[in-house]
Amino acid sequence: MFGMLFANENGEMQDYPVFSAIGRTGKMFAEPLEEEMIPLPEGASLTLIPHSVPIGINRKGNFAPLRVNPYSNKKERAYPVGALLPQGFTRLLLPGALESGEDLPLLGYTAVGVKNGRIYAAAIQTDEHRRWHPKHFNTPDLEEGVAAVTKRYPNNRIIGQLGRCALQYGCFTAQNIFYGRWEGGIPVSPACNAQCLGCISLQESECCPSPQQRIDFIPTDKEIVELALFHFSHPKAEIISFGQGCEGEPSLQADLIVDSIKQIRSNTSRGTININTNAGYFAGIKKLCDNGLDAARVSLISATPEHYHAYYRPKTYSLADVKQSLRYAADKGVYTSLNYLVFPGFSDTEQEINNLIKLVKSTGISMIQLRNLNIRPELFFDAVPFDSEPLGMLRMINSLKDELPGVALGNYSRAVKI
Repeated sequence: MFGMLFANENGEMQDYPVFSAIGRTGKMFAEPLEEEMIPLPEGASLTLIPHSVPIGINRKGNFAPLRVNPYSNKKERAYPVGALLPQGFTRLLLPGALESGEDLPLLGYTAVGVKNGRIYAAAIQTDEHRRWHPKHFNTPDLEEGVAAVTKRYPNNRIIGQLGRCALQYGCFTAQNIFYGRWEGGIPVSPACNAQCLGCISLQESECCPSPQQRIDFIPTDKEIVELALFHFSHPKAEIISFGQGCEGEPSLQADLIVDSIKQIRSNTSRGTININTNAGYFAGIKKLCDNGLDAARVSLISATPEHYHAYYRPKTYSLADVKQSLRYAADKGVYTSLNYLVFPGFSDTEQEINNLIKLVKSTGISMIQLRNLNIRPELFFDAVPFDSEPLGMLRMINSLKDELPGVALGNYSRAVKI
């Protein structure tokens, strides 16, 4: 049993052992199992969840709200607390909270609890997180690095965009460009062929605020090649990726990317050229796979057509087009991964697990990257209706391991060419 952790109106965290901590899976509240809780990982952070009321189990064994701070004489509100996990950890339960229906920041809130004076989170480590540990980012010398690269390439608009992403939005792949290492992002497309419910760069005003601004121009091949060659000139740089959080669908600029790949490869054979894509535009994906693309990471929230379409709201394609793109890429020797957006209570239903396994087996996918979906639960469940009972995220993960032994399971991309 884990005690409740809540926040006061000043955002200060306090434990309340009178109530047992609970989590949420789908539309149900549940007391977390011992095997579902781990000590709060290094690099995780705790955050107050606004517009919500914490729920716990009272001494009578009933689910009950904690509406008022029990340690205050001023009747100030109590708020739920969630953990934001670092890369390498997969969320198992949502926080136990009642929402007011107001907007929430698009974050991956995770259930927490307290035991023997230590904070625990409902999570499991599914990858090593050495390179993506927050301690490597937002360092004191970042601003100086952004200024130096911007000065070196004053006319490169992509670098201007990435400088804003690095300093204002804290984007790790943008920051890697200025650190000269690992995976660096190159945004290219202001347009998209989907209207994702949880899009982080463009949202309908009545939904939820986007945490970052989308790129508003199409770069030239000169800007792309200049940046790619700069990145690959560093010994620790391994990947350039088209398709960042600050852009739309990169495959819509397939001709531009193909021209850029050809120029990059005429100058260097180093590094992996990757695209992060929804893979709905098959003609574009085909061009890229035929012209030097090394890896493709495809965003997927469900292999069930009606659920997929309810979340992505595609304009000009369907899940069938995504599957066609995946099969073609794998047949052409492109290393294919799923950027699988997981949500407790939905992703771990029998229907979702079985359909995902079928899709992976039929398309030759090499890796599944589990990604915690950042969205308000009620917004998601109102938009993606389903009635299946969850089996538990641990069971889902174990099912993937058992049924797909040749498929890597992790949380982020690897270089396939150095």
